[in-house]
Amino acid sequence: MSGVSNNNAVSNALLAAMNPQAATTSSAQAAQNQFMTLLVTQMQNQDPLNPMDNSQMTSQLAQLSTVSGIDTVNTTLQSLISSYQQSQTLQATSMIGHGVLTAGNGLTLASGSAPFGVNLATAAGDVKVTIQNGAGQTVDTLDLGSQQAGVIPLAWNGTTSAGVKAPDGNYSFTVTSSTNGKTTDSASGLSYGTVQSVSSGSNGVNLNLSGGGMIGLSDVVQVY
Repeated sequence: MSGVSNNNAVSNALLAAMNPQAATTSSAQAAQNQFMTLLVTQMQNQDPLNPMDNSQMTSQLAQLSTVSGIDTVNTTLQSLISSYQQSQTLQATSMIGHGVLTAGNGLTLASGSAPFGVNLATAAGDVKVTIQNGAGQTVDTLDLGSQQAGVIPLAWNGTTSAGVKAPDGNYSFTVTSSTNGKTTDSASGLSYGTVQSVSSGSNGVNLNLSGGGMIGLSDVVQVY
């Protein structure tokens, strides 16, 4: 019977065989090396009369393989996410200079026009838009009548219910919908903005709008 060696040094060839791409040591590779060091040390110092069970060794090697596989998948996914985000950024630049509708209840009157929109989740028998000034006073009411579900692009001409022209500036609006005299909650407002630039960050691709607002690419409901 050959003697049991007490040399705890792990062969570089063995580590290279288990981790052939170890030119640079990542955190995952370092963990693998530590795992192999512990495993080989355990084998070298086992009791010859009560050696390690083959099933235990197989289980530990399987765990090592799983960790390595997960690290490879994570690296691949990160690479795909980065490529996809770059592609989205390039596509989003084509929206610079275009107007977009996104969820909101603000509108800006300039040169006698204030574009905005309404989004209906379901059809409604009667839809009304109430426009308020900065002091919260109602200046006009738009009766849209019966409308089908979907996005409804609109524009206020700045004429108040009293028949006078409202001054340019920022206003707000609320949307109400009803069917057969019963109020529904299917209507929501859409604010208008012009895309000035595109930025990319940890949260994905963002559109920077005129007036200083910023929205995510997925927040765009309609592009003009």
